[in-house]
Amino acid sequence: MNKFEEHILIVDDDDGIRNLVKQYLNDNNYLVTTANNAEDAKKKTDILKFDLIVLDIMMPGKSGLEFTKEYKNRLNTPIILLTAKGEASERVKGLETGADDYLPKPFEPKELLLRIKNILHKTRNLKSERVVEFGNVKIDLNKLFIINSNKQYKINNTEKIILEKMINSPGQVFSRDEIADIIGLEKERSIDVIITRLRKKIEDNQKNPKYLQTIRGSGYVLWIE
Repeated sequence: MNKFEEHILIVDDDDGIRNLVKQYLNDNNYLVTTANNAEDAKKKTDILKFDLIVLDIMMPGKSGLEFTKEYKNRLNTPIILLTAKGEASERVKGLETGADDYLPKPFEPKELLLRIKNILHKTRNLKSERVVEFGNVKIDLNKLFIINSNKQYKINNTEKIILEKMINSPGQVFSRDEIADIIGLEKERSIDVIITRLRKKIEDNQKNPKYLQTIRGSGYVLWIE
C-alpha cells in the first residue's frame, strides 16, 4: 500500500530549500515533485495533477506571481507562495493573484506543513460538497448531471468546471475573460453559448433567469438560495 497521501509540487530555484522541503514532506507522508523555475513547473503541471503547489515568488525568468496569475484558475490547484520579502504589500500582491496562502522566508518546515494540512483539509471539504440543491434544481458534480423538475440533463467537463467555480463562490460575478481563463478557452463569445446551454438545464424561464444571471457589463453570477 502506498504510504503517500496528496501529491505536492515544490517550485524554488534554491536547491537546498527544494531538497529540505521534499524530505520533510516525504517524512510526513506526502508525495513530492520538484521544479527549479516556473517554466519547469508548467511542464510538470501539464502532465501531472497536483493537490497543492508551494511556489517561490523570486525566481529567474517568470516569477511566482506571474505563474499564479497565469495558471491558477486553469490548474484549479491551491498555491502557497514563498518569498524572502515579508512586507505586507508583497503578501497582498500574492493573495490578489489568487494564492491561497503566503509564507515568508526563512520559515520553519513545520509551519509550512501545518499550512499545507490546513489548505488541503479545506479543499477536501469543498470537494465533498459536490451535490447542491436549490429550488427545483439538483446539481451533482460527481455523477455529472443536473435534475430540474424531474428532468435529468448531462453535464460535460467544461460545464462542470464552470459550475464548480460558481458553486464554490455563490454571488461572485465572473467576467467572460475569467470564465474563458478557467476553462482554457480563447474565443470569448463562446462563453455566451455555454452559459445559454447551462441555463436550459437550470432555469425554468431562460429569458428571465432566477439563478444563473447576467450582470450587464460585468459577466455572470450564480445565485443559490
